[in-house]
Amino acid sequence: MPRKGMRSLCFSPRTPSFSTYHQSTTSESTASSTNRRRFSESMIEQTIDAAATIIMKWDADTSAYAKVTSLFYESKREALQFIRSVNELQKTMHLLVSDQGSRSEKLVRAQILMQTAMKRLQKEFYQILSMNRAHLDPESISTRSSWTSARSSTSDFDDDDEIRTAGDSISEIEEVSSMAMSDLKLIADCMIASGYAKECMHIYKIIRKSIIDEGIYKLGIEKLSSSQVNKMDWDVLDLKIKNWLEAEKISIRTLFTGERILCDQVFATSDLIKESCFTEISKEAAILLFGFPELVAKTKKYSPEKMFRVLDMYSAISEDWKEIETIFSFESTSTVRLQSLDSLVRLSESVRSLLMDFESTIQKDSSKTMIPGGGLHPLTISSMNYLTLLADYSNILTDIISDWPPPAKSTLPASFLFSPDSEDSTAPAISVRFVWLILVLLCKLDGKAKHYKDVSLSYLFLANNLQHVISRVRKSNLQYILGEEWITKHEAKVKQFTSNYEPLAWGEVFASLPENPKAPITAGKAKDCFRKFNASFENAYWKQRSCIVPDSKLREEIKVSIGTKLVTLYRDFYNTHISTVGDERSARLFVRFSPEDIGNYFSDLFYGTVSSGSSSTSSSVSSHHRRQMLRSPLRV
Repeated sequence: MPRKGMRSLCFSPRTPSFSTYHQSTTSESTASSTNRRRFSESMIEQTIDAAATIIMKWDADTSAYAKVTSLFYESKREALQFIRSVNELQKTMHLLVSDQGSRSEKLVRAQILMQTAMKRLQKEFYQILSMNRAHLDPESISTRSSWTSARSSTSDFDDDDEIRTAGDSISEIEEVSSMAMSDLKLIADCMIASGYAKECMHIYKIIRKSIIDEGIYKLGIEKLSSSQVNKMDWDVLDLKIKNWLEAEKISIRTLFTGERILCDQVFATSDLIKESCFTEISKEAAILLFGFPELVAKTKKYSPEKMFRVLDMYSAISEDWKEIETIFSFESTSTVRLQSLDSLVRLSESVRSLLMDFESTIQKDSSKTMIPGGGLHPLTISSMNYLTLLADYSNILTDIISDWPPPAKSTLPASFLFSPDSEDSTAPAISVRFVWLILVLLCKLDGKAKHYKDVSLSYLFLANNLQHVISRVRKSNLQYILGEEWITKHEAKVKQFTSNYEPLAWGEVFASLPENPKAPITAGKAKDCFRKFNASFENAYWKQRSCIVPDSKLREEIKVSIGTKLVTLYRDFYNTHISTVGDERSARLFVRFSPEDIGNYFSDLFYGTVSSGSSSTSSSVSSHHRRQMLRSPLRV
């Protein structure tokens, strides 16, 4: 509306009619709309022209420079300007589509420019992913925790100097990695907003999947069938399991964690795209990784080491379960979580089966070879080695056997069925299981002790082997599993065995002396007692020299127990009746040992020394004692 008309309206002495006012305001509105349209069209043209300038500059089809040069590498400021121009162009295209009065040639031009821009951004996206493989490898990314956000805001950096300044506080590698992730996110956001998400995802998936697949391959994880695993020698399979344990650790802490962090940051604007990319990139490799333990668990191969390898794999997955759930939290990666759970179930079943095999191995041991000197049976040594190692996995075993029914007691002889150690219904399942396995071992050892013709040696055998069991329990985690009460009860059994051994092995020596060694007796009676003592002691000594007590503490306890009582009894008899047998010459004929000799001879016992031509493990002192005995010395 002309200004003159406006003035006459505002300052007219008369109030205008409604029709006059309506006509004037309608005319004003039409003129304003026309002006806005002209202004909008002008802005649209300016936006398209500005976008065309920078987009065509980097069109690889028309510019040799753009064909061989990277936009984001050459100038970050210009790259940010390129992104802004594309975003503005996208907004302009929306306006053109919604404005029915717009001329179609502008929209066509904008669409052509957009296609050119997207082609350039695809090239940049590919170049950044390819050229920065070293800086975007999962290990580098995983060392940067997820809180290290990608620099995605275009307002954060106005020029290259500011970008360089921002990186002064972190290492060069972290800076390059951070910049690459920031650039990728800028491009991804722009392409997704422009409707080119599919093209962006395609490039990302191809390159990143190759990195994950290559990483898994380098870690030694390969696709194997159940039959292939079954055909492997244990040594080969054992090496593969050791390799898997290391690979699993690296995969969770770096490979998959790094890829998830990168994927989350690059595609932060779209959960659907983020999930699609990560799933396609990592799912196949992850299932391959977590499927291997299930194959191992299904194998029928038996080796003592297999139990510990199975437990190691179970431990690896269970300890990393929270990370597995976090990394593969998408619904589309649920198969990875399920595969991990399947492997845990199979491994736990394998552990139970191997425990039953171990118990069966003990019960089926049919060797009747008597251990010389009543020493340690190989079954005792191997079984306790196995059990002490198992005890180191007590936390894992607690989970595995917590709901496992207790063992059937009918598998043991009736005399063992009512053992108080196996009747505690309140004890944890793991304690019950270990108590039971040791009980099976002790039962088997009890049967082997019966093969000794010398009953005293059978008791020494039982004492030695039970003492070894207790010693291994005390020096391992078994002490916490079995408890102090169990140890105390079985230490009492060792004392019972040694108490039974003493009178059987040395009873004749004690019986050769009178009950009251200081009571007066005739010279003939004294000589007869000395002769009997000489013969019985020499016989017992040579017999017991072949016995062995490997445990030094138990060995000293037996020596002290027998030696103290015998030396005390003999010293009283010796001091009282040495003069009764006659002069020194007569004494030499009947008295072959002094009380000190008895103590010295005892110090040489229970080392497993074999006489009469066999190799001797005794010290030079024992040789001296042997010569002394043969010469029948007399010390007054």
